[in-house]
Amino acid sequence: MNRFFLFLIGFGFTVIGFTFIITYLNLTTMGYTTIDYLKFICRRIECVLALIGIILINIALYKKGDKIK
Repeated sequence: MNRFFLFLIGFGFTVIGFTFIITYLNLTTMGYTTIDYLKFICRRIECVLALIGIILINIALYKKGDKIK
């Protein structure tokens, strides 16, 4: 059951993070270069949530579970 909640939290973080990453793509229309854009999203905590979410999902998927008797 813990793995399931860990997976859901990771999925939620990933969705939030990638939503902001896609939203911030509008900065490229204001003259930001690709490097400037990448530097910007690396500094934003809501974009870092995407990476944290992916890590949590991997932990939930590859963590050994309890054996069912």
